[in-house]
Amino acid sequence: MVDTTHVGIIGLGKMGGNMRERMRTKGLTVTGYDPNPEVTDVAKLSDLVDALPSPRIIWVMVPSGAVTDSVITEVEALLDAGDLVIDGGNTRFTDDELHREQLAARDIAFVDVGVSGGIWGLENGYGLMAGGEASDIERAMPIFDALRPEGPRDEGFVHAGPVGAGHYVKMVHNGIEYALMQAWAEGFELLDSRKDLVKDVPGSFKAWQRGTVVRSWLLELFVKALEEDPDFADIAGYVEDSGEGRWTVHEALNQAVAVPTISAAIFARFVSRQDDSPSMKAVAALRNQFGGHSVRKS
Repeated sequence: MVDTTHVGIIGLGKMGGNMRERMRTKGLTVTGYDPNPEVTDVAKLSDLVDALPSPRIIWVMVPSGAVTDSVITEVEALLDAGDLVIDGGNTRFTDDELHREQLAARDIAFVDVGVSGGIWGLENGYGLMAGGEASDIERAMPIFDALRPEGPRDEGFVHAGPVGAGHYVKMVHNGIEYALMQAWAEGFELLDSRKDLVKDVPGSFKAWQRGTVVRSWLLELFVKALEEDPDFADIAGYVEDSGEGRWTVHEALNQAVAVPTISAAIFARFVSRQDDSPSMKAVAALRNQFGGHSVRKS
């Protein structure tokens, strides 16, 4: 009998720590490991593996790229045939097949999951986009149900396809997110430029939250950011990009799909690193609101 009520999680940062807490509030037993002794449940990765019932399920929630590669390699050596590794970070979808093959050599299953919800996921739940074999997805479903928002499963979770599909969908999601944030930011700069006419810029955005076609959670977060700092005076107009937007544009080029809006949003972030601009202050503020991403002080 597979015990899916006890899960291990590696990486207890802003996302992983909140995910551990949400799973626990939903009745799951969670053992977490992080190099930071202040947040970890166990002292060593091997202790995490030893604490889990077999066959084990381990969720990896660490930065994409070399860190994820290293963690998967390290945990692979400690696991047994029949165990399952879930990568919930923002890994590039092309890396998922490599991880699947690496683990399959020892008969360890692999699932990739794009996770959206940022620092608000603990309270609101996380949007989940999974890739993998149907049997592996079904095995992990109690975990997905604990993490996703309340309500119909298909409004907060999708089994998008085989390994790689989850992170592919999340990549496109984040590319769209880039474009949406850029639109809000440009609208802010235009309104802000006519303070001689528009006397209440934050109030104008707030008025759009009910009854308009642009109402959204992102707008709610933008209003919250404006209420905290109406002129974004404490934020420099410098915006990082974490990779997914670039990957979206790369994939669009490979598939000959036009994505001019997403591309323009990426290029705008590059411009932000040269000059301070009101619109980029707005983008930086939005990233801080939904994901807790750090901002540069002006």
